[in-house]
Amino acid sequence: MKQLPADFSSDAVAAIRARLDVVRTQGVTILFATESGSRAWGFPSPDSDYDCRFVYVRPASDHLVLEQARDVIEFPIEGEIDAGGWDLRKALLLGLGGNAVIVEWAKSSIVYEEVTGFRRRLLDLLAEIVDPAKVARHYLGLARSHVAKIGSFSGEVKLKKLFYLIRPLVALDWMEQRGLAGLPPMNLGECIDQIEMPAQASDEIRSLIDRKSQTREMGTGLIPTAIARYLEARYGHHEMNLAGVIRDEARQARNRVLATDFYRREAELQ
Repeated sequence: MKQLPADFSSDAVAAIRARLDVVRTQGVTILFATESGSRAWGFPSPDSDYDCRFVYVRPASDHLVLEQARDVIEFPIEGEIDAGGWDLRKALLLGLGGNAVIVEWAKSSIVYEEVTGFRRRLLDLLAEIVDPAKVARHYLGLARSHVAKIGSFSGEVKLKKLFYLIRPLVALDWMEQRGLAGLPPMNLGECIDQIEMPAQASDEIRSLIDRKSQTREMGTGLIPTAIARYLEARYGHHEMNLAGVIRDEARQARNRVLATDFYRREAELQ
């Protein structure tokens, strides 16, 4: 089942599908391939890359060898096409560790292809085994790295890059307002719709999204005042208040069993 926006370049989609066909020549089954990056996050530019991300599984015979194949399949970035994927085992292990990426890939509404029913089964599993507290730490880590890059909330920044700080802080607010009881939407606009935040900051973020959608180069500039206040306040808040992850050995063991059983069942289905 393919769900691609009408404005996607037919040449880009054909190039991505050609890469997926190359992946299959390695004898693997592609379980799903979705769009990630700014197009899926809801703040694309006219010249945004196409970021195809996929999850695959190898046949059982591939595991009965002394030297295991890499758990990543990558292609060089060519023009606007960026494609790569993970073995299902790697994806599940990262999910157990609180990496939000596999959840985002599975939640993406832009789908190049998928094995019918797989993403639904995967998302049901991830809801069981992914600890929101660990995901929150993941988003805080993203925010820290981008704060380090911009240096100051009051200086000039590359406005395109600002979104990579806005997104994790909005996600953290979404999670905090629900008591860390769930995982946030992938799309930034949807996330903003579902949280309480200063109206002026929300309006200015949406204005930036609109501006980014219409221009290939936003250039540099000061962070809009309401956005700067929001980012500085929320970053400081989450740095001060986000609790550390509490180790629950019994729950971790249970989750690894669930993930292992899921991996075996899905590998046997292919």
